[in-house]
Amino acid sequence: MKSPPTYATRRAYPLELTFIILARPAPSTSPSTPTPAEIASLPMVGDVNLFLKGAPADDDFEAELEVMIAEPAYRRRGLAHRALSLLLAFVTAPPSLPPSSAASSSSPPPNSTTPSPFPIPPHALVARIGASNAPSIALFRALGFEVVRTVEVFQEVEMRVRAGDEEEVGERWKGGEVVVF
Repeated sequence: MKSPPTYATRRAYPLELTFIILARPAPSTSPSTPTPAEIASLPMVGDVNLFLKGAPADDDFEAELEVMIAEPAYRRRGLAHRALSLLLAFVTAPPSLPPSSAASSSSPPPNSTTPSPFPIPPHALVARIGASNAPSIALFRALGFEVVRTVEVFQEVEMRVRAGDEEEVGERWKGGEVVVF
């Protein structure tokens, strides 16, 4: 995390949310709820990211999504769809505190100088995808996004939630679940 490109990315996107995608063995060889030691031993096969650009009150605020399944053996199995669904459901839902925290404290939590960007309105979500990456374009279409712009110089498309579909896609994103391969 100390390289100049990492610092440049951190300055451009001061808030980043990452969900790591781990490969889990078949249920017959592992308990339904793995122990912390078992989780630590699972191989990482990809990740989904959300980069916040600007503040939620800004007119040009956006939350850029990115997904990668690095291990070819795990591609085209629905992992990216489910991981993105979980991330999207998480960031677009109203924040909730555990009942004990909410009831016992009337003061803001420590280090809460920056207001939470959540929930993120669906219209602020954006994905920029290589124009030739048909599987990723299809993935985001299945999640309720549409191509709104083509940027020829970067050979990419910009996708956003279809206008008027915000409530429908919110229901679609609730389908994330643990998947075992």
